[in-house]
Amino acid sequence: MRRHARWSTRLIVATLAAGMLAAVGDAQGPWGGYRRSRMPPRFKPAQHRSNGFTFCRLMYTSVRREREGYGWSTDYPAADQNFMIRLSELTSTKVDFDDRGRPNHWVVEISDPALFTCPFVMASDVGTIGLLRTEVEQLRRYLLKGGFLWVDDFWGTAAWAQWSSEISRVLPPSEYPVTDLPLDHPLFRAHYNIWEVPQITNIRFWRRSGGRSTSERGRDSDVAHFRVITDSAGRILVAMTHNTDIQDSWEREGDDPRHGSRGDWAVVPLSGRRAGSADRQCRAYGDHLRQPRRRYRQG
Repeated sequence: MRRHARWSTRLIVATLAAGMLAAVGDAQGPWGGYRRSRMPPRFKPAQHRSNGFTFCRLMYTSVRREREGYGWSTDYPAADQNFMIRLSELTSTKVDFDDRGRPNHWVVEISDPALFTCPFVMASDVGTIGLLRTEVEQLRRYLLKGGFLWVDDFWGTAAWAQWSSEISRVLPPSEYPVTDLPLDHPLFRAHYNIWEVPQITNIRFWRRSGGRSTSERGRDSDVAHFRVITDSAGRILVAMTHNTDIQDSWEREGDDPRHGSRGDWAVVPLSGRRAGSADRQCRAYGDHLRQPRRRYRQG
């Protein structure tokens, strides 16, 4: 997997940039208990060979609850499906679709060897996560061999404390400190120009607040953060979007275009144009979103 680290880093840059732009089959095996899911997990068949970028979602055990969270399955599966479609539409990245044109997205357990076939893994609601010792060791091996983990949709002090206590078992902060990624970092200019970290709320909160607030935990979550853990060479091992729900804008874009395009376009593809043309690009991208296309809604 190490030999793919350079490719993986390029993919991370494209994926994060495209993901923040999108922000402005039968199950095999048991699930349940603290691994409850609203939809059956879609595990990767052993014989499948990916033909491009694949969205892998991390399945984990929850040891506590967060309001309006569903553990590992939060935003699953519509966010995964819609993200892959948007990535294929808005970038030149090759994406893995099946013979019927549907995105091949998978759920992967931390303990499953299939984890090492996923250069990119996403996790939601990680303020509820609890790791076994064997999972700590497996996740550490995955990350240090070139894997990449993006965690999203966890809000406030308590959720951060739970997540940071668990990830510190995987990557000790004395060697792998957590840092806020500055907006002048090359990652934010490599694919699109990104000038702020957007705070996206889930659509239910947005509707209840009438669109007036995006902080789901009030003053305890009023600032969105983009934090990272890197190795000694500066490669990003873990990206953390805290106090924001980037994935909900992917999941719910077919439910209400005002939610997916609710004004604060945190990112627009500048494509070499002057910054002064941003308003026109925002309107054009809003029109693009409203066009009929393949979209998946949460079941």
